[in-house]
Amino acid sequence: MLTEVLHLTIPVALAQELETAEQDWLIEVLERGVKTLRIERALRFYAKGDVSLSAAAQQAGLSLSEMARHAYAFGLEPPYSERTVAEELA
Repeated sequence: MLTEVLHLTIPVALAQELETAEQDWLIEVLERGVKTLRIERALRFYAKGDVSLSAAAQQAGLSLSEMARHAYAFGLEPPYSERTVAEELA
C-alpha cells in the first residue's frame, strides 16, 4: 500500500484524544469517515433532486441496492424497480 504523510491542524481536544491512538485505528477512522461523508453528500444531492439514486450510488461508490438501504436509513424512500428488488433478494 502506498502511503503519504499528512500534516493536519486540528482542535487541541481532538489532538489529545488521538495522540495515544494506534496508526491502524486512525486510518480506519479516516476511511470510515470519508466513506460516510461521501454517502451523506450523495444522499443530499439525491434528496434535493439534483441526481438520480443510481448517480448518487455511483458518487458514493456503492451498488444501487446498498445506496437504497442508506437512503431508507437517511429517511428517504427511493423508488424500487424489479431489478432493485431482485438485487435485495439475492
